[in-house]
Amino acid sequence: MALTTTRICVVRHGETAWNAEGRIQGELDVPLSAVGHAQARAVANALAGEDFAAIYSSDLGRARHTAEATAHLRRQPLNLVAALRERHYGVFQGLTYEEAQRRHPEEFAGHRRRDPDLALGDGESLRQLEVRITTCFARLAARHAGGQILAFTHGGVLDVLHRRATGAPLTSPRDFEIPNAALNWIELADDGRWSILVWADRDHLLSARDEL
Repeated sequence: MALTTTRICVVRHGETAWNAEGRIQGELDVPLSAVGHAQARAVANALAGEDFAAIYSSDLGRARHTAEATAHLRRQPLNLVAALRERHYGVFQGLTYEEAQRRHPEEFAGHRRRDPDLALGDGESLRQLEVRITTCFARLAARHAGGQILAFTHGGVLDVLHRRATGAPLTSPRDFEIPNAALNWIELADDGRWSILVWADRDHLLSARDEL
């Protein structure tokens, strides 16, 4: 039997003022900055020649507004999916990394060593995030088996996707970039294999900040 694969272009949202400040957003709803809106338009133009069976987005505003530029240009409906949200960073949300380290030193130490079961107070652990994201993308791929879709999401989500596709553990230091509004192409096969086709393509952007 022939292998069926689904191609997914995954885009991190455009820049926000909190990205520029190095402030942890998590599931707080922070709007795009002027730079972020320009990046959203650049993504729409870059993808104008592609054919997508469907467009999906996290329901958080910064991802949704990034996605809306592409959906509007293509005259396609935008499907909002809560499971595409950023990781809930618990007590870190709204803080800079310096503030998080000062106010929550024990949790920050666990975060730095990428403890997979650390939930940062009332937040979400890396292991919980991994289950949520891999389940979501497997379902989207199955829904559009053999086709090509587009998904707008967040840095923490892309971190999980890259590790799932390369086999890197959750606990290993990140050695890849996750820029705002870059294009990341992955492929999911119906035998369970994931692979990266293109990562962090930002040729369409003047500049983009990394997720860290």
